[in-house]
Amino acid sequence: MTKTRSELRELAMVILYQINLYEKNKIAYQVEQVINDNVEIENEFIKEIVYGVITYQSGIDQKANHFLKDWTIDRLGLPDQAIIRLSIYELLYTKTPEIVIINEAIELAKKYSDEKVRQMINGILDKIYHEK
Repeated sequence: MTKTRSELRELAMVILYQINLYEKNKIAYQVEQVINDNVEIENEFIKEIVYGVITYQSGIDQKANHFLKDWTIDRLGLPDQAIIRLSIYELLYTKTPEIVIINEAIELAKKYSDEKVRQMINGILDKIYHEK
């Protein structure tokens, strides 16, 4: 069964969350295996997001930290970090329309974050969008 882009983004977020959890707990993993454990058939969209976030994570975190007031991304919950990172990656490195990226991030935040963090995510992405 074909998944929507929204469903694929959520899978990418879950994969990024798991990778972050493995790293935090010093558990060995292979990115390809984490992807395969979560995705039934090979999907280039998910791979692009996951590998893109991993490749550019330092710059993505710098960008997030720049707009987080008196806060840093590593202080947020792991699901929140994953949502922010995948959204900033898409804003900076893909041709996906900005409004789609921001709306998708908010939908993920509604499902996985609390109201305060959802507002923070929206604020960060809005500032990055206007900076572009």
